[in-house]
Amino acid sequence: MHELSLMENVVGILRTSAAENKIKKISRIQLVVGKLTMAVPEALQFAFEVFKEEDLFKDAALEIKEEPVQGECKECRHTFAIKDFEFLCPSCSSPQVKLVGGRELYIEFYEGD
Repeated sequence: MHELSLMENVVGILRTSAAENKIKKISRIQLVVGKLTMAVPEALQFAFEVFKEEDLFKDAALEIKEEPVQGECKECRHTFAIKDFEFLCPSCSSPQVKLVGGRELYIEFYEGD
């Protein structure tokens, strides 16, 4: 379950940022997770529960925003959602596609006081 180690890293970043900004309690966190990370949102939520024993995260709500896999055609510049790992441009059928989305894993924002 790599979600626990991912959440350990997220929580570490939040601890550091909260300390730097004199935040004692975090109430809301939005995490952006691309589908290609293979991180399961439910498993991330479960992993986050481990850290809710800390005062900083006690009543915090974790919101996870999933980003789809996106491609951009190198031939016609069409941007599209990649489904079922089909890396062909739906506009011109070119196989010359680069990934432009789906690998994200970052904290969009957090709120606290």
